[in-house]
Amino acid sequence: MPLLQELPEKNIFQAYGILLLENNHRLVRKLKKHYTPSIHGHKTWNSSFVLMDYFLHNETLGYKKKVMELGCGWGPASIFCAQHASAKVTGVDRDDEVFPFFEVQAALNEVEVTTKQASFEKLTKKELSNYDILIGADICFWDKLTKIHFNLIKRAFQAGVKEVIIADPGREPFYELAELCLDYFEDSDLIDWYASEPEYFEGDILHIKNPSGS
Repeated sequence: MPLLQELPEKNIFQAYGILLLENNHRLVRKLKKHYTPSIHGHKTWNSSFVLMDYFLHNETLGYKKKVMELGCGWGPASIFCAQHASAKVTGVDRDDEVFPFFEVQAALNEVEVTTKQASFEKLTKKELSNYDILIGADICFWDKLTKIHFNLIKRAFQAGVKEVIIADPGREPFYELAELCLDYFEDSDLIDWYASEPEYFEGDILHIKNPSGS
């Protein structure tokens, strides 16, 4: 378990060694006067903590990997990867209104991240070829996203991405995605997992490895 650290001010909480802003933090309130995230990008979602716990208990993340977070939102999983494994992280989201919140939290944790505004359908093999791992948390919440994510995963592996890891609280579109991946990719697993910080939260991890081993 990460060491507890003194919180610098009110309305900040700690999870898995990183600091994150609560919705009533002064900076969040200020940002919300100028930015209005849509597509559910209005807070930190709990599946990000499931991802963090999963990374702490296996060697997938490694050190200094190139990581793309899909649907990054406020970017807690990206910040964790940058801080704990010195990963070179790019947070991708269709809604660029989330990036100011992401950047403030990255600055709070003294890590550098890159952001990219893009829909998943528009991510090309050329762009994906720059990354070792794709991650995502709470990103498969609409029925239409199941096929979009499945095609993206296939495209990513064709581009040389080594692993794709997605966490979800158990929505039906996510389970449909998992079923497609378990049938199509030989080296894929759907794993029950839970986070213990900042509180107990259960979810599922879909972990798929590139069948080519590249």
